[in-house]
Amino acid sequence: MNVLVTGGTGFTGHNLSATLLAQGVGVRLLVRSRRRVTLPAQPGLEVLEGDIRDPRAVDGAVAGVDKVFNIAAMYRSASSVDQDYHDIHVGGTRHLLEAALRHGVKRFVHCSTVGVHGDVKNPPANEESPYAPADIYQRTKLEGELFAREFAAKNGLALAVIRPTAIYGPGDMRLLKLFRLAAKPVSPVLGDGRIFYHMVYIDDLVQGFLLASEREEAAGEVFIIGGSENMMLNELLATISTILGKADRKIHLPAWPFQLAGSLCEKICIPLGVEPPIYRRRVDFFTKSRSFDISKAVRLLGYTPQFDLRRGLEATARWYRQEGLL
Repeated sequence: MNVLVTGGTGFTGHNLSATLLAQGVGVRLLVRSRRRVTLPAQPGLEVLEGDIRDPRAVDGAVAGVDKVFNIAAMYRSASSVDQDYHDIHVGGTRHLLEAALRHGVKRFVHCSTVGVHGDVKNPPANEESPYAPADIYQRTKLEGELFAREFAAKNGLALAVIRPTAIYGPGDMRLLKLFRLAAKPVSPVLGDGRIFYHMVYIDDLVQGFLLASEREEAAGEVFIIGGSENMMLNELLATISTILGKADRKIHLPAWPFQLAGSLCEKICIPLGVEPPIYRRRVDFFTKSRSFDISKAVRLLGYTPQFDLRRGLEATARWYRQEGLL
């Protein structure tokens, strides 16, 4: 069996591909640059250069594979324009789906995001909770997911959608700022810190992807994949502080001045292609609650998270220290 993985140079795609290769599965990566591939050359690994926005490149990548894992996503940056997000999250997904239908792909696993639910007003949210995407990334991810589901249902393509919670683990750089915040002598927290932040360890997320690609029950379904525990931000920071051997000292600051500053910085900096010193979405991290129900994945997929938060955070902290990042 051979599979195609898009987004294979990212954190999730790299780990998923490494696990598949270790299981003896042939893995084909579609990447924009071979230089960004961090997997070692090995039997069973094929790397194709191309862009999911190019239908011909996509067609060649899909030809001959049994399964497709679409994990490619647009990285948020000031130099990106709204059309880039749409072209990758919606247009690229369409190219992959059309090619999968032409070539008789047996299972298509599409990676969405719990961000489609936005700020969870009545936690925990489940797969049927209202959509409330807050930015261009989340809006286009939702548009791509809904297109994929409609296309698959119309054409009889076996599709499963995964909405991961916040992904972390050794090798991840996005949540390094959370560890650095907890490592400070006094951690500044915007707001009261009483919002939920639901995380998933990378190995558990990979388990979710594999189950979605294997179980018959997954076809036509959407699954939220998260960890078994869901802490409030204050508790999460306290746990990380303890792991790092730091005192848990916080100072709570009002969020609204930073929200205003973030909005102003984005309006001024982004049109100039300059990274704003503060983003509104970074402030939202402290104020928007993210709490999710994973019972559907447990029930239909047999998904069982193996890493409790303490164990996962300890492993992540060790890696950051080994790399000299903390």
